[in-house]
Amino acid sequence: MWRFRRFVSAAVQSQYAGQSGLFRRQCTCCWRSRVPVAGFETLDSTLTSVSAPCKDDKGPLDAFYTSEQRDAILHRLNTATLAELAVVKLLRGRKSVNIVEYRTKNGPFKTLESVVNVPLLKHKSAVTVFNSILNPVKKERKVRIQLAKFIRPEIDRSWLEDASSIVSLVCGTNKIAWTHVDRGMTVLDWQQTECPNFLRGTYMASAYLNDVSVVVELLPSADFYIIEKSSISVQNTALFPVMAHMRTVEAMLFALLEPRNSSPESNIPPRVLNMMRTAVGRHFGLMVGESRTSGAQTVRQLMTESVTQKLPRINFPPELLVKYRNSFQMGSRQGGEELCDALLQAVAFYELLSETSS
Repeated sequence: MWRFRRFVSAAVQSQYAGQSGLFRRQCTCCWRSRVPVAGFETLDSTLTSVSAPCKDDKGPLDAFYTSEQRDAILHRLNTATLAELAVVKLLRGRKSVNIVEYRTKNGPFKTLESVVNVPLLKHKSAVTVFNSILNPVKKERKVRIQLAKFIRPEIDRSWLEDASSIVSLVCGTNKIAWTHVDRGMTVLDWQQTECPNFLRGTYMASAYLNDVSVVVELLPSADFYIIEKSSISVQNTALFPVMAHMRTVEAMLFALLEPRNSSPESNIPPRVLNMMRTAVGRHFGLMVGESRTSGAQTVRQLMTESVTQKLPRINFPPELLVKYRNSFQMGSRQGGEELCDALLQAVAFYELLSETSS
């Protein structure tokens, strides 16, 4: 039997002799070192070249596409809105904004090669964008899963997309903050209120209700109220008092803000929704393991972009910029974490909703 194995091994090596690099890259830690890795790389590159219109990532971009393909790509890049560009692979966030800013300043794109003049869009990424425009990937099933991941209870997407404005609420240990944002990504209201009875004494229900009722009376009218769902682990017994506090305030907000005629049997959607704190953290890259870091730096960046860029992610009225310009500095003792979180939750809500729409 061992002679047969030696014969097969010699035959395989003889068959692939002359194919440079076939046995060069090997795993030295186990029997899998005998697998010709380059063979899989060759297969992968072959599959990629079959599915993608452009087979090379070097040379003039216009030469790799037919005239019909070039026209389709340029039409999309020259006419698509920010939301429409965001669904194209690699064009989420800043790249789509750069495309709109570039064509506004320099006019429509006339060649594919001119697209590489857009900041953050180089040759290789441009090829990926072009191929994605020609071969869009359908994400209908993924859309439903993503929406359910960050919004509770489940609600029909059309209700959310038709909303003219939302109020984002975040509860702290001694205050409640909120941000009112419209669908045009403009901040209409942004403030917080101290709640003196929170985490005091024996958690008197009447005292809690008084503090929460004061906040509800101050809230502006909106289509939906998005309440942050904290991610405190039930295994951390030291945080039981904080978790009980959060759940109490959350329940009271649901009860006071939800209209009485809203029910599963009626055709009226729930007006009060939960948004997962971890989903917002991941959206802005604030997660370190299972913990979320401060969003103050991100908020400062959003405020700066509102003044310095033509198409910022969110627009602030001048009076709010003046009011909060020093609230989120490093070492500030003004206690603005809840304000930061309320704003970031509103931005993440609209952006995640846009990303998951097909």
